[in-house]
Amino acid sequence: MGQKIRPTGFRTGIMVGWASQWYANKRDYSDLLIEDVKIRRFVQKFLTRRGSGNRDQRPGISKILIDRTREKVVITLHSARPGVIIGKKGENIDKLTKALEDLTHRHIEVKTIEVNRPEKDPQLVAEEIAEQLEKRASFRRTMKQAIQKSMEAGARGIKLQLSGRLGGSEMARCEKAMDGSIPLSTLRTRVEYGFAEASTAQGNIGIKCWINNGDYLTEESSDAANAQTRQVSQKPARTRKR
Repeated sequence: MGQKIRPTGFRTGIMVGWASQWYANKRDYSDLLIEDVKIRRFVQKFLTRRGSGNRDQRPGISKILIDRTREKVVITLHSARPGVIIGKKGENIDKLTKALEDLTHRHIEVKTIEVNRPEKDPQLVAEEIAEQLEKRASFRRTMKQAIQKSMEAGARGIKLQLSGRLGGSEMARCEKAMDGSIPLSTLRTRVEYGFAEASTAQGNIGIKCWINNGDYLTEESSDAANAQTRQVSQKPARTRKR
């Protein structure tokens, strides 16, 4: 089971909350669902900056949470670089809010939350590897450095999988690397997943990353930064009736 499903989807509704939190009737549900997808894609595209050498600099967004009410739509961006998103005196975030309001024709509120440990966030790790590969770095050295950084930051386990024409080879192949423990079907284990694509001269390379950040039921893994994770209390011991 664990090898065939995304870990976050496997745990959604059990140990992890939904990335979009709102209710709608059957008539409006499909439209709002498509609107959420458009918002996420637009935010990523809007915040991606053109860097030196005509390479895109990724915004470093870990996750995008959407909360809807009758009056407005609240978009929460979890990022390792919130200062880049906000900009000087909030200039960038005002432009983003105005662009989203033009896209959706709704009142938008954008919030940012800083990711304190980007080395333990699988989405940010995958994007960091993608940036290194686009700079023609060795994929084996890049994978080794990413694993080492994550384990030193306190991760219980990490698994990486790169697929594509690695090293400019003629035939595409898949390379895997792993360190620590990645339980496949233990729902109480906080296994998170990230995916990114690196655009190289030989073609795109897909990067998948799984990181084990401990147990949901222990205090050390219940970070305040993970806003979408609902608090799970330890189940009390059963007492015998006298």
